[in-house]
Amino acid sequence: MLDLTREKAEQVMRKGDWLANMTENFRTELLRHAHLQKFSPNQIVYRYGDPPGGIYGLVAGSLTINSAPPDAAPRLIHLGMPGAWTGEGPFLTGQPRRVEIRALGGAWMMHVPLDALEQMAARDPGVSRAIAMNTVFTVDVLIRIVHDLQKRDVGRRVASVLQRAGWLGDVPIPLSQTDLGVMANASRQQVNMAMQRFVAAGWVNYTYRSITVTNPQALRRFSEGDGSE
Repeated sequence: MLDLTREKAEQVMRKGDWLANMTENFRTELLRHAHLQKFSPNQIVYRYGDPPGGIYGLVAGSLTINSAPPDAAPRLIHLGMPGAWTGEGPFLTGQPRRVEIRALGGAWMMHVPLDALEQMAARDPGVSRAIAMNTVFTVDVLIRIVHDLQKRDVGRRVASVLQRAGWLGDVPIPLSQTDLGVMANASRQQVNMAMQRFVAAGWVNYTYRSITVTNPQALRRFSEGDGSE
């Protein structure tokens, strides 16, 4: 993974949905406290049950969000998007981590420590509301995931997972068919059949552990059910 400059990292994070909707003063103050960190492939950023900590923003690379009820093993539910932040729960609640975050193929991330967030909030009561807004963006993503999983057709569920990972553009998505099956609630055989169909239609190309979406518009139409069968 190429090294990043601090300036480039801040540019990426400023364009993310959350910070782009915040005030310039808040963006500047938050990024002033942020530390640029590099994570190796498969390295854990934090686990379920870890002590309260700060927030992380994905600058570059790939990140998996793994979650489950407390009595079950975490499972892959989503891929992180550059510009997006996560981990504000402990700041808002004072409670331990509720999900697991892992660098899939390596990642550069911005980290703002918990004490820095608390100092910002002590100086400005509006900071807590601004940070809570990131949770709203997260809920929007979770609603999309639930919506996609309620699609009865397994092929549309697989297509929907690829749509959610489409932020990579022409860059290969680092997911295996097993990963896709977990995210789409489908067997490996079902995923394989769907992928063969998508390749034949000219929508995707794939190898053992990566997928490239070549026709995102057609894939989106199919995933939403308004395209040709």
